[in-house]
Amino acid sequence: MAKRYDRSAAGFFYRTTLNLLSAGFLFGVVGMFVVFFGLWFYGRDLPDYQKLADYEPPIVSRVYAADGRLIGEFASEKRIFVPYTSIPKRVVNAFIAAEDQRFFSHPGIDVFGIARAIRNNFSGGGKLQGGSTITQQVAKNFFFSSEQRFERKVKEMILSFRIERAYTKDKILELYLNQIFLGRQAYGVAAAAQIYFNKSLEELTVAEAAFLAALPQAPSRFNPEKNSRVAINRRNYVIQRMLDDGYINQTEADEAKAAPLGVKPPPPYISIGAEYFVEEVRREMLAKHGEEKMKAGGFVIRSTLDPKLQAFADASLRRGLVAYDRRHGWRGPVANLKEGQGERWADSWRQKLRKVQAPAGHGDWPLALVLEIDDKGADIGMIDGRRGRIPLTELSWARKQGEITVEAGKPTFKTATGPAIKKATDVLKQGDVVLVERIAVDSQNKPVPPDTYTLRQVPEVTGALVAMDPHTGRVVAMTGGFSFWLSQFNNVTQAWRQPGSSFKPYVYLAALQEGFTPSTIILDAPIVVKFGDKTYRPRNASGKFYGPTPLRTGIEQSRNLMTVRLAEATGLEKVVDLVGKLGVSDKLEPVMAMALGAYETTPMRHVTAYAMIVNGGKKITPTLVDRIQDRRGNTIYRHDERKCEKCSQVAWGGQTMPELPNDREQVIDEDNAFQMVNMMQGVVQRGTATIVSALGRPVAGKTGTTNDVLDAWFVGFTPDLAVAVWVGFDKPRTLGPQEQGGVTAAPIFLDFMRSATKDVPSRNFTQPKGVVAVRAGAGYEYYKRGTEPGTGRGRTVDTDTAEDTSPTRPGGSRPNIGGSTGDTY
Repeated sequence: MAKRYDRSAAGFFYRTTLNLLSAGFLFGVVGMFVVFFGLWFYGRDLPDYQKLADYEPPIVSRVYAADGRLIGEFASEKRIFVPYTSIPKRVVNAFIAAEDQRFFSHPGIDVFGIARAIRNNFSGGGKLQGGSTITQQVAKNFFFSSEQRFERKVKEMILSFRIERAYTKDKILELYLNQIFLGRQAYGVAAAAQIYFNKSLEELTVAEAAFLAALPQAPSRFNPEKNSRVAINRRNYVIQRMLDDGYINQTEADEAKAAPLGVKPPPPYISIGAEYFVEEVRREMLAKHGEEKMKAGGFVIRSTLDPKLQAFADASLRRGLVAYDRRHGWRGPVANLKEGQGERWADSWRQKLRKVQAPAGHGDWPLALVLEIDDKGADIGMIDGRRGRIPLTELSWARKQGEITVEAGKPTFKTATGPAIKKATDVLKQGDVVLVERIAVDSQNKPVPPDTYTLRQVPEVTGALVAMDPHTGRVVAMTGGFSFWLSQFNNVTQAWRQPGSSFKPYVYLAALQEGFTPSTIILDAPIVVKFGDKTYRPRNASGKFYGPTPLRTGIEQSRNLMTVRLAEATGLEKVVDLVGKLGVSDKLEPVMAMALGAYETTPMRHVTAYAMIVNGGKKITPTLVDRIQDRRGNTIYRHDERKCEKCSQVAWGGQTMPELPNDREQVIDEDNAFQMVNMMQGVVQRGTATIVSALGRPVAGKTGTTNDVLDAWFVGFTPDLAVAVWVGFDKPRTLGPQEQGGVTAAPIFLDFMRSATKDVPSRNFTQPKGVVAVRAGAGYEYYKRGTEPGTGRGRTVDTDTAEDTSPTRPGGSRPNIGGSTGDTY
């Protein structure tokens, strides 16, 4: 009998339940299949999250001065890596409250957050939201782009699960807090704390930590400079979340919400004005490590720079170049706002002045507009509303600049500088736009009324100043031009220029090493040197001839003819060999013009060679860096490689400080080096650089001026500081007929040395044991022991009678290169 079909309510419910269960099972199976298929499909080629274990983010490389102050940074991303254990809890709590409330309980994704995002996506109809956890943000920041696509979000979630299984929550937070971008080029919380608040992480308040935690969502939107109210609202939201989650109490929350943002202006790239120095360090790091590693390697570069000496170098070179520029007159205003503007030209003059482009390199000199002018001065106004006056006394230098022309292939001044300035209208007129500088005293150092200004112009001439510790080669100051913002070309290291007479000490030093003495007589008379089919006829700068003259006088008075004769007697190959050992030039040809500096070198090479003369002939290598450490603090470079076994002791227990061994190569005979130093002291005391004697302490050096006055040099030293100064034009042209090393460069050296040695005790140059002093007139002459007059050795002359007592040269020969007597050279 057929089974009756149950049409009761109970039967209907039973059948419906069975059908639903069957369908649910089917859908469940299908759903599970879809899920597993999706996990397999999207998880096939996910990035290797295992590399997070070896996380080495790009970290800013920093350059520090010798006193520990920051002077430069090299970075693709400004980041300071901080391990999780060093991140304060208030910072961690602020980010968890703001970004991922259930971070410590979810497995990588937050189901509630996803549900909220799905609801918002269906109701909003706009940009997709993902409800991303901190772990998901780590996955995105390290492995994916920020593109909002379904496929990317699925992969991100899968990878987050895997990251959570592989790493602890603390490790994930460390990755996140060091990697995240927080605006102002800051990556990671430590860099952001410095950039926004100029503080370390430990110094941050609750309000400051909450502000940083507010930034990840949209750093530009919460920019405090542009949207301070929005930034405060977002910060206060984070503070409230911290209160709700129990991280802070009500009192702390109220205080934090009431606090101002306290965001500091963006810090300057370089806190000390050492742009040329830092750029040179950058070039060296780039050559050794490559750009990517240099910018991301987290190097700590301990430089040799002395910030005080650097400031003195910048100021001295700048003053010297301005002084030269003023000697050669005024080139005219930057612009004129009155011409062609009618009677109402001064309407809205501040807005008009704001549109005028200031000359490159103007630095702190503001633009000013001449509003009114009379015979005794000009009334000026500036963009910021300040008013002032330029008196006639501050315009007296501004005679019209002379014109330069080329005649017979040589640049010369065609006309003299214009007539003397008798009234202000000789220089300026109403509507002129000029550079000015506020002053407290005038050129005679007399006080002036408030709001008094002087007229300025950016010099066309440039220069270089480099200062070095002669005992170590450490470069303590470097200024490569008038302004880094005018030209980044570093004249200290990149300008190859002829040294002129500043080369002569190498010739005289080579002669001393060959047996000559400071009192050897050399004939100052015309000489003709032939090489091949060419004839070389040197002449003295004065155009005169002085007859038989001691070596010392030749270097002091910079006699060209004596120097050429001395080079010939010594042997050009000997001079070239010495110059090579000193590193002045790598490829110097043994030709006679070389003796007068007719070849090229750089200020850095030049001062290094002079440093080896004053340090007693020891080999040094110039350096801008003492030590480099990698991101882990390991020292990977040290300039001074000498061993010191006891230097690592915590305390010396009353013992004297250990001395480092002085095992550097001896490239010059110590006694000859001292003789040369003493002869160069004579250059300052009686010769071409007497202006430097105003320093009032033992100092030596040599001036240099090249043909057509294209270059002016002074290179000199005290016992513990060697300095080179060069002045010239980027594209060589004459400095002018009245300019020379002693006039143009030596005053800059003196200005710098006065500041650099002000608080340094004076000391004499150290006389070696192998040198003896012999009374000569009112002073002393210095000889290598055994070559002094009366010993029958060395080439000497009685400096009281000027009678030649020079014996034969080593080897028995006595060449007659003077042309009159075998006893004179």
